[in-house]
Amino acid sequence: MSGPSADQLATQIIQILRGHGHQAFLVGGCVRDRLLGLTPKDYDVSTDATPDQLCRYFPRAQTVGAHFGVVLVNDGKGQHVEVATFRSEGAYTDGRRPDQVQFETDPALDAQRRDFTVNGLMEDPLSGKVLDYVGGESDLRNGILRAIGDPLRRFEEDHLRMLRAVRFAARFRFAIHPDTLQAIRKLASRITDISAERIREELVRILTEGEARNGLELLDETGLLQHVLPEVKAFQGVAQPPEFHPEGDVWTHILLMLESLEHPSPTLAFGVLLHDVGKPPTFRIADRIRFDRHAEVGTSMAREILTRLKFPNQQTEQIASLVANHMKFKDVRQMRTSTLKRFLRLPDFQEHLELHRLDCLASNGRTDSYNYVREKQEEFRHEELRPERLLTGNDLISAGYSPGPLFSQVLEQVETAQLEGEICTREEALKLARRILEGSAGTN
Repeated sequence: MSGPSADQLATQIIQILRGHGHQAFLVGGCVRDRLLGLTPKDYDVSTDATPDQLCRYFPRAQTVGAHFGVVLVNDGKGQHVEVATFRSEGAYTDGRRPDQVQFETDPALDAQRRDFTVNGLMEDPLSGKVLDYVGGESDLRNGILRAIGDPLRRFEEDHLRMLRAVRFAARFRFAIHPDTLQAIRKLASRITDISAERIREELVRILTEGEARNGLELLDETGLLQHVLPEVKAFQGVAQPPEFHPEGDVWTHILLMLESLEHPSPTLAFGVLLHDVGKPPTFRIADRIRFDRHAEVGTSMAREILTRLKFPNQQTEQIASLVANHMKFKDVRQMRTSTLKRFLRLPDFQEHLELHRLDCLASNGRTDSYNYVREKQEEFRHEELRPERLLTGNDLISAGYSPGPLFSQVLEQVETAQLEGEICTREEALKLARRILEGSAGTN
């Protein structure tokens, strides 16, 4: 039997706290989302109960940030709610966290220390009453993202709030209030004081929460882009050959592709963002505008960017592969069957295919290669793309050959013949291998 949902658990927590004589409310993003008619991803509760009291009331609670008064209450069945004690905060000397906090009994003081007015609302889920100490309801109605209090102070306290401003404004299509925007522009260079991991997490969310184009444009408008992704800023003004890219420069091309993304994976989102990152440094004008080897140059640049942002290795490899292989689609009709099959069995090939589709739609609109690959995917059975090997190194050793560098070349040629449909049995594979090995020995 399943337990309560997150909103039900949050309401139960509030009821228990009130039963002990405490104030307790829903707070932050869950209130914002409910007022916008959206389903919150998670629920937070704010209360005047101290962490020690919370741990007494909820024996299974975990103190995930005792210094900040944050406790995680779970129902033992996988559902959890973050409960935090009302607090006010001291100075942020590291641009990330307050040096000290003071627990409070007044919810208004707790609201004042939060980042944006739309995130500073509290709600009584039992009555539906909203507590608004910061003007968040009005900003929600008018689609405005505004820092609470002095925006310079808010962003000096925690520099990451500048990227969060972009994320929220992009996701909800809010306008950033002029004072808030001016403060971000003034402090934009400080974003690099934040750890690469935190920057990466915000960038991923900006590009995957459904408004990627808006997010990239806001990163540029706020002045943050040149500090977190200067290689992407460099797209601006880099012309492309109009016969292939009638849409305009590289920047415009990327914006159009991002506009078509709908909640993509992080790897596809960054594959789209970085697939042409090698164009600015390889730009030249010959018979026409050319970007010689931009895929190879871009792959190296993408790896440097992803390493700088501390992406997990598996994601780095997939994004680098998307960059490295995106130009191969133009050659699919000329590929040997074996080459095409190896191409189609790249890890997460559907992301390669989707990147190519978006690339076409954001340029000349021609999807011939995309359609051809889709047809070939239907034509090739799964076992044909990755058939069981007819021959292994051990088979060659058993046949009397000594292991050496030539083994891998032989096995690759045997697999190529298999993928081409030229051989289909172990005997045929061994015969081919003998011919290659003995022919090689005859030339030495």
